Amino acid sequence: MSFIRHYGTPRRSGRYPWGSGKSPEQRNRSFLGYVEKLKKEGLSEIEIAEGLGMSTTQLRTRKSIAKSEIRSALSSQAQKLKEKGMSNVAIGQRMGLNESSVRSLLDPSLQARSDIAVTTASMLKKQIAEKGLLDVGGGVENHIGISKTKLNTAVSLLKEEGYTINYVQVQQLGTGKMTSIKVLAPPGVKYTEIYKNQSNIKTITDWTEDGGRSFLGLEPVESVSRSRVQVKYREDGGADKDGLIELRRGIDDISLGNAKYAQVRIGVDGKSYMKGMATYSDGLPKGVDIIYNTNKKKGTPDDLVFKPLEDDPDNPFGSLVRQKHHITEAGKKIPNSNKMLEMKQAGQEYKDIAKTLGVDEAVVRKAIKVKALNIVNEEGDWNTWSRTISSQVLSKQSPALAKKQLGIDKKIREDELDEIMALTNPVVKKALLKTFSDEADSAAVHLKAAALPRQATKVILPIPSLRENEIYAPSFKDGESVVLIRHPHGGIFEIPEVRVNNRNQVAKDIMFNAKDAIGIHPSVAAKLSGADFDGDSVLVIPNKDKLIRTAPTLKALKDFDTKLAYPPHDGMPTIDGGIYNATTGKVDYGNKKPNGSPKQMRMGDVSNLITDMTIKGATADEIARAVKHSMVVIDSEKHHLNYRQSAIDNGIAGLKKKYQGGERAGASTLISKASSEERVPFREEGKKITDPITGKTRRVFIDPATGKKLFEQTGETFVNAKGKVVSKTTVSTKMAEKEDAFELSSGTKIESVYAEYANDVKALANKARRELVRTPNLVYSPTAKETYAPEVARLKAALGVANRNRPLERQAQLLANKIVKAKKDANPRMDAGDLKKIKGQALEEARLRTKAKKIKIEISDREWEAIQLGAVSNNTLSQIIANTDINDLRTRATPRTAYKMTDAKIQKAKNLASNGYTISEIASALGVSSTTIQDTLK
Repeated sequence: MSFIRHYGTPRRSGRYPWGSGKSPEQRNRSFLGYVEKLKKEGLSEIEIAEGLGMSTTQLRTRKSIAKSEIRSALSSQAQKLKEKGMSNVAIGQRMGLNESSVRSLLDPSLQARSDIAVTTASMLKKQIAEKGLLDVGGGVENHIGISKTKLNTAVSLLKEEGYTINYVQVQQLGTGKMTSIKVLAPPGVKYTEIYKNQSNIKTITDWTEDGGRSFLGLEPVESVSRSRVQVKYREDGGADKDGLIELRRGIDDISLGNAKYAQVRIGVDGKSYMKGMATYSDGLPKGVDIIYNTNKKKGTPDDLVFKPLEDDPDNPFGSLVRQKHHITEAGKKIPNSNKMLEMKQAGQEYKDIAKTLGVDEAVVRKAIKVKALNIVNEEGDWNTWSRTISSQVLSKQSPALAKKQLGIDKKIREDELDEIMALTNPVVKKALLKTFSDEADSAAVHLKAAALPRQATKVILPIPSLRENEIYAPSFKDGESVVLIRHPHGGIFEIPEVRVNNRNQVAKDIMFNAKDAIGIHPSVAAKLSGADFDGDSVLVIPNKDKLIRTAPTLKALKDFDTKLAYPPHDGMPTIDGGIYNATTGKVDYGNKKPNGSPKQMRMGDVSNLITDMTIKGATADEIARAVKHSMVVIDSEKHHLNYRQSAIDNGIAGLKKKYQGGERAGASTLISKASSEERVPFREEGKKITDPITGKTRRVFIDPATGKKLFEQTGETFVNAKGKVVSKTTVSTKMAEKEDAFELSSGTKIESVYAEYANDVKALANKARRELVRTPNLVYSPTAKETYAPEVARLKAALGVANRNRPLERQAQLLANKIVKAKKDANPRMDAGDLKKIKGQALEEARLRTKAKKIKIEISDREWEAIQLGAVSNNTLSQIIANTDINDLRTRATPRTAYKMTDAKIQKAKNLASNGYTISEIASALGVSSTTIQDTLK
């Protein structure tokens, strides 16, 4: 049996559009009455909204506006009657209301509460008048202290007055993804105007730009006097420690603090700087606080020994640094100077410290100053680096080893997916499935294998008293054989195999039980593709079973000096698009507008060539030619080398033709192609589908049958610089765009190993997404909510705090993008590496200025019980998880038994360390790993 139900047409009630009454009150009553009538007829909120031609959110907002306007009109009427001297009872009789309702209408506090939306709209108007463009997106309501519905109602009120709402996409500098910002603008302002001025979008909790600070927040560089520095030249043995900076102990402005070593930059006389690894050293000559080791000859001018400071207050050293502070001599006499230092090291401003402590800002600045020692990395930082093996390294080893390590990685992922799929909480399960699938997709592109047993990343320091075949490595076993691998990695001829000697006294004095450093003989650095001691790091891998293949250094590379072989000449085109002037020693760019540095692109090109040649069995002579050219390209921008002549002399075009299929061809094997860029037509995530029964349209992001991500091409175009209309594209990778990784292979055995791995992890990603689609929503338990009421309240409060950061984070992203644009405009030749550093600096500084801080929600054991039993709703729990550390969530959801050191063992470890035992020896004595001991001795 079929029937027809009439429930009106969009924006109409019967024959008349709603809102066509004579007065606002009548219109609003008509609207609310109509909605209530439909509700009584059994229609759901969704059906009512569809019938009125709006979304459910718009329906709720319109109802809120209507109620607010009706109450406002009634309140005004009641107030007028009261002013005429009528009693509440009489007013009620006149208005058809009971006496209590009249009292409510006349109560100013209740009226104020009812008028929150109107009051908020007035506040927003004022904010827009001051700031122009206003961020009214998610999280703003937390700062205002009202509900999201009230904020949306206020925004809708302004929209009805002609104010505009637009959504602007802004790139997240941390992830590369886009953030959508909901912008409220004055009447008549169009999207194009907002997009062009997106850096001027403000939030109600506005930030101010501190005009006294640099763009990226660095304080002016503190330099040491040249008279405090002794340069140790080649003839003095400086070449053996090239890049090492030796410091006198106990000097505040150059103190390493608790670290034994650090990668640093130190300004000299305000015009140049030293870069290298810094350690403490004893026996420095009187009056000398720093020894700087260099391979330069005696008589070399200081401006060639040291590096010139860049004319940029944000990047004087050309790299990201962390500035630290110390108490001055004057500060030692000032009360609270230790507290001042503590607050400054926590990132507070001088003015804020002064305000907190109730002193003048000048006193604070006199008490504490930035050190002359600027940190790039310090002891412990290298330990946090990835513990995987890149395809660039492993593809040059045996296919059997690659298959084994890739197989281990795949098995770890399979086990993790099995654990996630067994979870019973659907919200947690979905979150971990999403993370797992994204990580598996990434693994297929980057092809990183599981680390070999006890593999670690270590920074290198020079110890000339070691033998050429020895290293000092306290986290490895004395006497064992290890290999060292550095990136970039030309081939197995650049892998030295050495024996651990942890008895060397000189090394012990400098770096006893170093967390993440090793000492090597200077000659070993030469084999490591020309490494030096200014912060270069290596993979250290025990090689007892000779799993890692090595080979003697290629004769053609011995003593090869790029600067001597390919010096610049007058009129020579440089790699960054200028012309070299031999008279001035500088590059002239004329009227050209440089557009980025091509060095990164050329370096990537020759690195791919070396990889492809190795995989396809090139001869040692051919490899040597390609490696020589890569060394020239690396140094070409810094020293203006004749890279074009190098390409000719080393026959690079011929090598490319032979191993890549053409003189101008690129990557030709799966290893070099996988992560290389591929431009595809611009697309949006998800695909619109129409239900054949209901006719409703929705966007689906995952194919439920295959688990593959769905995309929809937008067909967007733009007019390029030549005035031609072209299709808009987006960047992807070759591996991501291939269904079958074997399509990228040239047919070699090692490529087949990697292709099989890529296909397997792609399949795991799709399996995870299929399960994600099938996982139902959480079954909410009111009983559990009541039982765990305190825990639920605490979680919701923590979520409110986390959400308050959202508008601040959007402001930080806007400000950071503005900073990056200014930096790119000032330095168009900036390469990808430099740009990445600038983005990191800009975002860090922008977050500092806007006080944006990602606050992760920590879940207690009792709160986890509440979550597991359904005490928190599906939507709220999804938000909580989005603001929780995903690794902590993974640990709770898929717990594994972890070894924990007892108090007795911790004390024993510390006693052994104080008695001169190495990390490896302590680990062996206590039956644990070296990593566990390193963590214990922090």
